[in-house]
Amino acid sequence: MSIIDSSTDGGMLQTVDALLSSGAGSNLMEILLFSLGTKETFGINVFKVREVSRTPKITKTPNMPMGVVGLISLRGNVIPVVSLAQSMELSDAPGGLGGSMMVAEYNKRVLGFLVHAVDRITRVEWSSVRAPESVITGGSHRFITSIVELPGNKLVSILDVEQILANTFGEELVPELERLDDSLEYNVFFVDDSTIARKKIAEVLDRLGVKHKHALNGMEAWTRLSNMASHAQMSKRDLRDEVQLIMVDAEMPEMDGYVLTRNIKNDPRFNGIPVVMHSSLSSEANRAMGKRVGVDAYVAKFDAEFLASTLRPLLMKHHRG
Repeated sequence: MSIIDSSTDGGMLQTVDALLSSGAGSNLMEILLFSLGTKETFGINVFKVREVSRTPKITKTPNMPMGVVGLISLRGNVIPVVSLAQSMELSDAPGGLGGSMMVAEYNKRVLGFLVHAVDRITRVEWSSVRAPESVITGGSHRFITSIVELPGNKLVSILDVEQILANTFGEELVPELERLDDSLEYNVFFVDDSTIARKKIAEVLDRLGVKHKHALNGMEAWTRLSNMASHAQMSKRDLRDEVQLIMVDAEMPEMDGYVLTRNIKNDPRFNGIPVVMHSSLSSEANRAMGKRVGVDAYVAKFDAEFLASTLRPLLMKHHRG
């Protein structure tokens, strides 16, 4: 997989698989910076982007959701093209389609995202990625999952693409799911920085009859899990009676899911508690990264039935054991 950045004269080729293989557990993120024609700089995780090109010829079709400007044929596949400025309802963005298109894969869906211009790829530490609440306000805030400060006090807003897709195409419906044994208690701790993802995970767990707690980023999750483990140790209780499974997102502010998983797996207090990675990064390279840091299962977002079928045997195993 590669990214071709047509914004430079000679073009730039970055091998994503090489970045992936060197990034597992490093707490580093590669961000593709771009503009939507406003004063704000936006970013997206480079591992989600298949390629970048100049805006192609787009076929308009009737009855498309707001923000979807049409379809294109890309290597034999027809994919929808979304104007990020329109989907985010940015009133100060210029009209037109913009000069560049990013082809990205989210939740096993390939889409084209139109942007005003693509800048460059930069690498940042997840510890420098912050939640947006105290930094920005305004109508686009709900589409921002985190903020990164680059040298020179330049702020970059990292998009919550899951929220943008839900706003554009509608939320995925969670079907009826077979409940676990109501006579037994099941507890899951999960962490995800996306509002829409947390909502859907909670719906799945509720339908399974599973109690749950959650955190908003990796550092918060690790702090709370460590405190839970310390309290259980001091009380001479088995931590596995309090939490039977931990579910982590891959991309999160302050500490990513790979580092969080590595911390959990290297701490003997969490022995016997499985870790499931639930991520919109669905490539085989990302699965391999998860495997290297010790995840017990990797589930691509968002497939409620597959998530439930993955969690069910891992939770039932605790009570059988």
